[in-house]
Amino acid sequence: MQARQLLAVLAAGEAISGAQLADQAGVTRAAIWKQVEALRSRGVPVEARGAAGYRLPWPVQLLDVSRIRAALPRACASRLGALEVHWELDSTSSELQRRLGEAADLSVVLAETQTAGRGRRGRSWLSPPGLNLYLSCLKRFDRGFATLSGLSLAVGVMVLRAIESFGIEGAGLKWPNDVLAADGKLAGVLVELSGEYQGPCAAIIGVGLNLRLTDPLRDQAGQPASDLATLAGGDPPDRNKMAARLIAALADGLREFERHGFASFAEDYARHDLLAGRSLKLSGAQGHFEGVGAGVDARGALRVRVAGGEVRSIDSADVTVRRA
Repeated sequence: MQARQLLAVLAAGEAISGAQLADQAGVTRAAIWKQVEALRSRGVPVEARGAAGYRLPWPVQLLDVSRIRAALPRACASRLGALEVHWELDSTSSELQRRLGEAADLSVVLAETQTAGRGRRGRSWLSPPGLNLYLSCLKRFDRGFATLSGLSLAVGVMVLRAIESFGIEGAGLKWPNDVLAADGKLAGVLVELSGEYQGPCAAIIGVGLNLRLTDPLRDQAGQPASDLATLAGGDPPDRNKMAARLIAALADGLREFERHGFASFAEDYARHDLLAGRSLKLSGAQGHFEGVGAGVDARGALRVRVAGGEVRSIDSADVTVRRA
């Protein structure tokens, strides 16, 4: 029995003894214990309940292509280039990068777990199986990089639209690509571009969305982190349904962005902007300075009002922005 199979058996949240697991799999109890430890090492909170055996503290839904497709609006499903679920990848974005030459527009790749999930500025993204969502979407554009200003901000809006479709509130946007709740980071967006500045190009859009985080995972995150379970009062949406809503929001939103650019998302972004009117500390190539957030401009650049009333526009994602 491999870790993937063990997680599927435990997914219902009911206790099952090591002896039963060993009998089902035709292996020794020591082999079962080894796979339990493998899941724990990845961040899955497998509990040991004495004679009752092993269990998860709550049921989980393993990702399933057929269930995701069934939950997609028909028009959206017909536009997808591909829809794949993998047990383990280095990262979903890296998988699409490897297939960039032949992958169809709006191809979507999801993984239960990633060994090298990454976020902005090369930071790692914790990717325990069965708990959260890790997906990447390929979008091809005809008009080049010059037309893609504000794309990462627009994707943040798309993520919020998917979350709010379940009636979940309490999240907002931190420039340039973070979705935050009051207690920390809820989701991250990573957009990687390739192609020509004024010609055909492609964007690989990676999204990591926390549905459930355990206390040890929060400690490992290295920064305050939140999850949908907290915002939803304990029970996050079904993972396959959440994946479908997120994919649909991306498919519809990217078509909207292709036609109208960031302007189509500016109002929603302003409504969720967590930096507007806040005291900020910024550091980067321009040095260190402080100011007050003044929204974003038409290109998606961060506007900061500094001493004397001058407004600076920051459009480099290499700038670190912290709320004072």
